[in-house]
Amino acid sequence: MSLLERLNTDIKQAMKDKDKEKLSVLRMVKSSIQNESIKHGRDLSEEEELTVLSRELKQRKDSLQEFDKAGREDLVHKLQGEIVIVEHYMPVQLSEEELATIIRQIIADVNATSKADMGKVMGALMPKVKGKADGSLVNKLVQQHLS
Repeated sequence: MSLLERLNTDIKQAMKDKDKEKLSVLRMVKSSIQNESIKHGRDLSEEEELTVLSRELKQRKDSLQEFDKAGREDLVHKLQGEIVIVEHYMPVQLSEEELATIIRQIIADVNATSKADMGKVMGALMPKVKGKADGSLVNKLVQQHLS
């Protein structure tokens, strides 16, 4: 079942359950996927859908930090709920240990020896962990392994 089909099914269920918050978030995510599909002029692949979903999650996390700094607890609480809903559709996240193992393997594969090789490592690594790990965490771990 594609992400769009899962969203449609869950939107119907949210309507039946009268869960306004979940319904709103699911509609926004579905809309983003459909807009991206229209932009490309075709249906999106699973990887492209995952990219859109990751972008939606990142936007919410960035907003959460800003609202937290501004002391807007009402909006922080709302966004935390939205993040939980969006994360439900993301693939299972890799643990730091699993990620470190993959990073060590990629470093060995591309013969990286210093931080100057960071671009090579990230270029080979990101397609393997896309959607399964936070980019900032990946960046931090790669820097640690290359220093």
